[in-house]
Amino acid sequence: MEQTGTILTEAIIQKIEAEAGKYPTRRAAVKSALRYAQAEFGWISEGVVKAVAEVLGLERIEVFEVATFYDMFYTRPVGKFPVRVCTNVSCLLRGADGIMEALCQRLGVEEGETTADGRFTVFAAECLGACGGAPMMAVGDDYHEDLKADELDNVLAGYQ
Repeated sequence: MEQTGTILTEAIIQKIEAEAGKYPTRRAAVKSALRYAQAEFGWISEGVVKAVAEVLGLERIEVFEVATFYDMFYTRPVGKFPVRVCTNVSCLLRGADGIMEALCQRLGVEEGETTADGRFTVFAAECLGACGGAPMMAVGDDYHEDLKADELDNVLAGYQ
């Protein structure tokens, strides 16, 4: 479902302007601008890309490139709680594949899908930067490290 006529709030525009003022070029503020917009709208729609491009004085493609490069940005609607399971070397060696399999089984979805109740969308993540706590997953902005498949129900229960 596409957001149409997306207009950034004045608060977001002010945050973007403050961020842009920190850099020698306005393009350097794209990632922060997208982070603020995603926090507001839940995902980065074409309307958000257009609005961010307008605020920063950029071409839409310059904003879209950033939105599609980083796996922390969602270019389609996602559940209330995006779940990202790290699948990089440290996590994989310590059982991330089993965590992903158990998570998808418990939620009744495949990787990339959203649960029927709209609560969770499951993603594989290249690296979440918590190698010392492998295997790990992020639910929204919360990190859960040293995971075991039998702990997933308790972790997910905290996200109602």
